[in-house]
Amino acid sequence: MGPEALAQVLRPLRQVFASTHPPELLSGLEEPDDAAVWRLDGDRAVVLTADFFPPVVDDPYHYGAIAAANSLSDVYAMGADPLFAINLAGFPEDLDPDLLSEILRGGAEKVREAGAVIAGGHTIVDQEPKYGLAVLGIVHPDRILGKGGARPGDVLLLTKPLGTGVITTALKKAKVDEVDVEAAIGSMERLSHNAARILRSFGGDVHALTDITGFALAGHAHEMAHQSGVSLRIQWADVPRLPGAEKYARDGFLAGGLRRNERYYAKWVSIAGSPPLTARVILFDPQTSGGLLAAVAPDALAGILAAFKRAAEPVWRIGEAVDGPAGSIEVR
Repeated sequence: MGPEALAQVLRPLRQVFASTHPPELLSGLEEPDDAAVWRLDGDRAVVLTADFFPPVVDDPYHYGAIAAANSLSDVYAMGADPLFAINLAGFPEDLDPDLLSEILRGGAEKVREAGAVIAGGHTIVDQEPKYGLAVLGIVHPDRILGKGGARPGDVLLLTKPLGTGVITTALKKAKVDEVDVEAAIGSMERLSHNAARILRSFGGDVHALTDITGFALAGHAHEMAHQSGVSLRIQWADVPRLPGAEKYARDGFLAGGLRRNERYYAKWVSIAGSPPLTARVILFDPQTSGGLLAAVAPDALAGILAAFKRAAEPVWRIGEAVDGPAGSIEVR
């Protein structure tokens, strides 16, 4: 569902709970973030998220692993550690059940890699396979990382390259180079666990955090800027792209959600200078299991980059937060 339609369907739900806001609910409908957060006591808060989608790749095992990594990402984006997850699956009656077993195996092994466990699940009959997880995590209430909090002068860091939407769309049309698919799968399957751990270790120097998924870099960056009351300035030459992403963008392999993202978020995005024509496509390209976008204090930048290098974790400096209209993004 696109961002505009989602905002419309959530409006009545917010009205139902408008007069009911328990103090334990630290992140919910009124303060939307990457996951819901409920404070248990002074030392513990639980983080809950759910996500599922149809296959983005052909191999069922890789599909399951990607869907699990995508679901876990929202917990990491809140600064939390996952504890356990339950499977959410829809599967056609006329497909071999062994395919579903492989999907679930891919998801389970990714959850195990995250240090969590699968504790159950729910399946339904559906015309198209769908898979994902509901994930429960835990975090100290004082160490929650949210979308809001970026400050003018903060440096923007991104931990995965962009382009999964155009690449998987080209895959569906059998117009993709296998090497490019393998690179995209490797990126989508990679957990954000280590990147989140590094960022958490810098405490208050990380001012805002979110992950880049279905609303694309443009949409999730806008959410960060809007909730922080700042503008973001992005240097397109510094934004990482997956191998082949610009080629498939240029050839018109546009994911279904791209135009919905563009229609909703374009009013906050301006492109200046001379980025390539493909920049606009990739800016609005919906990502699956994308990276973390962090706003960090400039004084801490050298230490953060050094920590990523020591851990052999990829990270790119892509821009900065600046004074300006809340939610606006300038791409140069």
